Amino acid sequence: MSKIATRFAPSPTGPLHIGGVRTALFNWLFSKKKGGIFLLRIEDTDKERSKDEYKDQIIKSLKWIGINYDGNEYIQSSKIDNHIQVAKELLKNGHAYKCYCSSEEIEEQKKRAKQKKIPYIYDRKWRDKKEVDAPKNIEPVIRFKSKIEGSTILKDLVQGDVQIENNTIEDFIILRNDGSPTYNLSVAVDDQQMKVTHIIRGDDHKINTFKQMQIYNAMQWELPNFAHIPLIHTTEGKKLSKRDKASTLDDYSKIGIMPEALRNYLLRLGWSFKDKEIFTLEESIEHFNLEGIGKSPSKLDKSRILSMNEYYIKNISEKDLFDRFNEYCKNYKQVIGANKEDKIKKSLSFLKNKAKSLEDIYNNSKYIIFDEVSFDENDVKLIDEKAKKIIADFRNEVSKEKEIKKETLETIINNLIKKYETNFKGVGQPLRIALTGSKFGPGIYDIMISLGKLDIEKRLKKIT
Repeated sequence: MSKIATRFAPSPTGPLHIGGVRTALFNWLFSKKKGGIFLLRIEDTDKERSKDEYKDQIIKSLKWIGINYDGNEYIQSSKIDNHIQVAKELLKNGHAYKCYCSSEEIEEQKKRAKQKKIPYIYDRKWRDKKEVDAPKNIEPVIRFKSKIEGSTILKDLVQGDVQIENNTIEDFIILRNDGSPTYNLSVAVDDQQMKVTHIIRGDDHKINTFKQMQIYNAMQWELPNFAHIPLIHTTEGKKLSKRDKASTLDDYSKIGIMPEALRNYLLRLGWSFKDKEIFTLEESIEHFNLEGIGKSPSKLDKSRILSMNEYYIKNISEKDLFDRFNEYCKNYKQVIGANKEDKIKKSLSFLKNKAKSLEDIYNNSKYIIFDEVSFDENDVKLIDEKAKKIIADFRNEVSKEKEIKKETLETIINNLIKKYETNFKGVGQPLRIALTGSKFGPGIYDIMISLGKLDIEKRLKKIT
């Protein structure tokens, strides 16, 4: 048996879709588990919509989530001559024919099928006609001569045996009238020439698989193994599309989802191993198998992704977490000043508390990152005359201390609670707003200790 080889074959017509990432992940894990290779093919034959920026984004996204392909990427458009050559062989061997139907004729056939409420299938008008009958003013397309009788069984590694009546597959076009190959021809030829042994892809490709199997059989090539995985749906049960806001890797990286958390989530989305939830990369490779893939569509649950991300935030080292956070800020927020880095490092233990994303940590850290406090307009209204007096008294007491300690702060705040006949919130909330701009955020003692005496006095002075 030849060495296991899987492939991922995205089109560079838009950002990499989350469903595509999961497909790539399953292919990659399967090949790694089997000691095989994982290949990347860029299907860029749609000249109108294919862009280099999307190709670069696909490559960058795979690298970000930890999927590394073997060798160089395989560019489909550079192999067009191979696809055309196979079409000519199929024509020569009687497995394909020239079709001279005009576009008007095809449209008329489609219209009649729609009126009868039946799926359109080309009527095979030119399947058995002689070349001498061909009109001179029409450039023909080349159609594959599909089987008409009997049925075909696809032995799917996920779905089980899938049977289809051969007469339901039309004589599909393999070369357009401008001489360019179509999707099913190009894919079949590429997969064969790349020596792909296992094709793992979305189950919306099942009908394409039956067409590609016919090309394989006509060319007397050895059939690869096929596995069709259910699609990812939205929480409403609809197919997840590129228009959905949570559909691309960029949607997740920009809110501070970490790659290993998203990878772990996608691994578990439609696949299971016993009752295990958290997988290291090594465990993912060790335990992955096609038998663990379910047959029903999976629903993308953003709250579950955030929960998974929170687990990773809590369980990686604070050094590693700071590096991730620093990189996140550079990419999506702003560079953290060198003078602020130490403060954030020392404060990470509480800044990460309850944080489900790197963006949450950023929001918790803004009072450190920025010297000027930006006030929430609703929260600042809570600082009334009584609150201003509390703030002034607190600043006066803090100015007497040589250094900031929790015990000292607790004493000052407790004295103010008694003096103003209020509670902890009555003192802590105006202080938090004055120091950070918001009534939400880390604990008041953590905020003060992380800022230090000079910053506390400076910020409270502006309020009073």
